[in-house]
Amino acid sequence: MDRTILLVDDDAGVRASLAKLLKAEGLAVATVADGDSALQAVRHAKPDLILLDVLMPDLNGFEVCRLLKGNPETRLIPVVLLTGLSAVDDRVRGLEAGADDFITKPPDRIELLARVRSLLRMKSYTDELERAEAVLLALARSIEMKDPYTEGHCERLSAYAAALGARIGLSVDETTALHRAGVLHDIGKVAVPDSILLKPGPLTDEEWAIVRLHPVTGEHICSPIRSFNRVLPIIRHHHERFDGSGYPDGLAGEAIPIAARVLQVVDVYDALRTERPYKSALNPAQALETMQEEVNRGWWDPRLFDELRGLLAETELAARETVPPST
Repeated sequence: MDRTILLVDDDAGVRASLAKLLKAEGLAVATVADGDSALQAVRHAKPDLILLDVLMPDLNGFEVCRLLKGNPETRLIPVVLLTGLSAVDDRVRGLEAGADDFITKPPDRIELLARVRSLLRMKSYTDELERAEAVLLALARSIEMKDPYTEGHCERLSAYAAALGARIGLSVDETTALHRAGVLHDIGKVAVPDSILLKPGPLTDEEWAIVRLHPVTGEHICSPIRSFNRVLPIIRHHHERFDGSGYPDGLAGEAIPIAARVLQVVDVYDALRTERPYKSALNPAQALETMQEEVNRGWWDPRLFDELRGLLAETELAARETVPPST
């Protein structure tokens, strides 16, 4: 097994004996003696599994586990709590912290190795999914790079959509989905011929019909990735309109998923602010004025548009405050 275990225990004897056992199985083992060191080691080494003692001074195992599972960058690393505690309340506390498994100290050799192997197999599956995600994200960015006029669009969309989602109180999982959707929302355009995608003039009705299939195509491309569950509705519905005149399903009002409505108002704003072969870029005031007219027509969620306007105003104010005064 070409895998790395991070062993966290304040008892040097326990660290030595468990490290010897795991290394005999062909596993790489890193050891640290406290919770703070564990968090630093995880940031630098990204282990495949963490064996974490519960009873440690300062930052105990429950707190370390909670911090790791609350961080999107480390939440998928399996954490096994090593504990001499047997009370149900302690087990519940560990589960609430996000622990993947428990092993009672002193651990039985056979049980420890069996659980480690099982969790490493699960981590391998998770790694495969993450690689598949990375391929799709790279594909989406390659589509954007075809058009010099949309350079940076996905990154701006991801940042603003996640910020707007957080502003209106969406959960961490929902804002993470918005961040991903900012990159992936137009991945379905991989099925649109370049002759249409890069056409400088107006599209024909037949060409528009092909373009309007891209949200459904994008949903189909991303649907095998289970971790994209929250992303799929955003991809499919980011071209709906609040009055029901959008596509692909003609959804209206609250029937359009809230995250899709968040992405679409940010998408429209960024498109208005970007130069295209058929139009010049609008300044922020002009873009918001145009969007207000479209809100009045019923195209966009008026509440989310107001929140976007507030977010942009706060962002502009913050940017001004960071500029050092001239001398």
